Amino acid sequence: MADSTQRFSDRVENYVRYRPSYPVALIQCLQDKANLNRSCVVADIGAGTGILTALLLPVTGQLHAVEPNAEMRAAAARDLGSSGNYHSISATAEVTTLPDASVDLITAGQAFHWFNVAKARAEFARILKPNGHVSLIWNERLVDSTHFLISYDDLLKTRATDYDQVNHTRIDTAVIADFFAPSGFDIFEFPTEQNFDLAGLKGRALSSSYVPNVGQPGHEEFFSQLEQIFADHVRDGKVSFKYQTRLYLGRLT
Repeated sequence: MADSTQRFSDRVENYVRYRPSYPVALIQCLQDKANLNRSCVVADIGAGTGILTALLLPVTGQLHAVEPNAEMRAAAARDLGSSGNYHSISATAEVTTLPDASVDLITAGQAFHWFNVAKARAEFARILKPNGHVSLIWNERLVDSTHFLISYDDLLKTRATDYDQVNHTRIDTAVIADFFAPSGFDIFEFPTEQNFDLAGLKGRALSSSYVPNVGQPGHEEFFSQLEQIFADHVRDGKVSFKYQTRLYLGRLT
């Protein structure tokens, strides 16, 4: 995990093209439950290529996109840099470089499982304004909801490099509860999905850091099996990734 900030350097374009966005209902929930509005200062931590950032910018006062990976940060700046309220910061969740008590809302989309939890909590508590909120967000693939997704998850378990070690599901409810303690937190869920042809499915797989990339050991074997899985489950030229977008929302005291 020591090199986690560099894991996606060779995945950026596939990440931009094939990773899912977030449902509109998620942003509406943050507006209703976390007082997100055009006067807010938001820190999107582990902002990556700006998937969540792009949805937050139109409803935010100032947005600090904190991301340590240079390639991902550059992709976000390329697409979002013209927005006057967008600020790209080369920093980590554990040392954001933001001032004390300067942020109304912290978001972490598909990123919290890469953080040092104790150090990130201390940093979030430092930069949050009184009564500020933290939102931890994941698009959770519903791995056992369809025969296709069961087969895809089995492939990851057998052919991916370190899938079980870095899978975000190792951050369970107990870890979240400890992070927000002694305050509580709320959970909100929203369904979403993506549909892929074979090229899109391959790109979606390659956006994951644990899938063998071109030239890496096991790449050809992985994608040979992936093609067979696609052939077994394709309907009208597509297969579907079904997700539950999960939001953990709370305050730090």
